[in-house]
Amino acid sequence: MHATTSRRGRRTVAALAGSAVLALLASACTGSSDSGGNDDSASGKDVTITFWHGWSQENETKAINDNIAAFEKSHPNIHVKAVDSLSDDKVNQALRAGGADAPDVVSSFTTNNVGMFCSTKAFVDLKPMLQKSGIDPAKTFPATMLDYSQFQGNQCSLPLLGDAYGLFYNKKAFAAAGVSAPPKTFSEFADAAAKLTVADGDSYKQLGYMPLFHGYENTSEHFLGQYGASYFGSDGKSNVATDPKVASMFTWQKGLVDQLGGYTKLEKYRATFGEEFSAKNPFNTGQVAMILDGEWRTASLAKDKPDIDWATAPFPVPDDQADTYGRGYQTGTIVGIASTSKKQAAAWEFVKYLTTDTDAVVSFANAIHNVPSTFDALNSPKLVSDANFKTFLDVAKNPHSSTTPAAVNGGSYISTLQNLGYDYEAGKQSDLAAGLAATAKQIDTDIAQAK
Repeated sequence: MHATTSRRGRRTVAALAGSAVLALLASACTGSSDSGGNDDSASGKDVTITFWHGWSQENETKAINDNIAAFEKSHPNIHVKAVDSLSDDKVNQALRAGGADAPDVVSSFTTNNVGMFCSTKAFVDLKPMLQKSGIDPAKTFPATMLDYSQFQGNQCSLPLLGDAYGLFYNKKAFAAAGVSAPPKTFSEFADAAAKLTVADGDSYKQLGYMPLFHGYENTSEHFLGQYGASYFGSDGKSNVATDPKVASMFTWQKGLVDQLGGYTKLEKYRATFGEEFSAKNPFNTGQVAMILDGEWRTASLAKDKPDIDWATAPFPVPDDQADTYGRGYQTGTIVGIASTSKKQAAAWEFVKYLTTDTDAVVSFANAIHNVPSTFDALNSPKLVSDANFKTFLDVAKNPHSSTTPAAVNGGSYISTLQNLGYDYEAGKQSDLAAGLAATAKQIDTDIAQAK
């Protein structure tokens, strides 16, 4: 993670390894998902567990190590050996191999892989452990976070901090354009984006919003989070061609592309942008007046101190769903126990601490500027927050917020849908209905092959 910024960057790296992860898991017999762990930790004997995670920046590793130290102080017979900077493909190679070098506890930044972790029984089902510990998941974790940490009833992981998406806007640009408040509906958003756009010949001095799917966080799943779209029917088949909200999203996005200058002009302007996770982000430089981004951007802006006056708000929603304003897309980090672990009792004590101890969750969230993953932590007076960060806490609490469901082949279905978006916005696919039908068929084929 870029010092307080890029959970997205980490997800991208993990997504690139998705096919390798799937191949490893599909070919591996990783054991039973039944909780076990007849280690000696319960009797007070010393035991050492290994914890693999992907955090790598100094502030992140310090934060997780601080939590480990606090855990060890409260559990003096359990010792945790942490290994950082690990991706999902490396984790799954170890899970496949098993043995003494395999991890006991694993965290992953890629919620897309939860379906694979659960269906291949790489992680144990934590429901028996939760029940034995008297923890009611529905009363402990926000529903959306529970959604992305389980698969078909198998709670093989738990949330460990989250990401929520919202609108960042340039207050100075708003005032200059006569836009009095952040837009709440897509019609208000289109109007604001047009007013905030300042032409410069065949380019722009300022663009109200960059609507292209390659515009950093503008992915199909993030936009569909504002619609509350479903991806699969009760029969497990893709319904992207039959859920009208999916077609509505693509139609809305393409309409915004056309309104703001068209694909070619926008793509040419996008080529002038700096890196997403740098001080040259086009929002920082004033090249765009509004962006869709996650809560980590608040810390990044505070660090970079760009010459803009900015604020946050929930991202707008479709006009016919105005009553859901405040919702947003959510994802995050998950943590689970390897089914190959011979120390599952000790591993559970550690996972329980990381995910349900309020002070542990809050201190970690404060340190790396992510959204807490329990109700108690979200409402804790110890949580460091200002008005701009509170936007994302409220999104996390909003009952209309949503995520992408887990699948046996990870995020493959999301990539397939996104590819249609690239073609549709560029005019390579003009028949949206046909494109969605072909996409649904491909998604079903891919999932059937993965099974």
